[in-house]
Amino acid sequence: MSSTLALPCVEQIEARILGRVAGRVQNLHVVLREDGVILKGRARTYHVKQLAQHAVLELPGVRLLANDIEVA
Repeated sequence: MSSTLALPCVEQIEARILGRVAGRVQNLHVVLREDGVILKGRARTYHVKQLAQHAVLELPGVRLLANDIEVA
């Protein structure tokens, strides 16, 4: 018997990130592809960008392809 892990949907991933960064990423957009996730948006600091990335990395079964959150 094989067990399959249900992967989170875009809304669940975005909610996880927003919970971690407390609104400090503007225009957050998660692109969900077959091979993983791409993060897009804008943050004021590199630290916030990293917090968003780590929120995704902690999700079981989710592969982060790119963190394209712009720091400005």
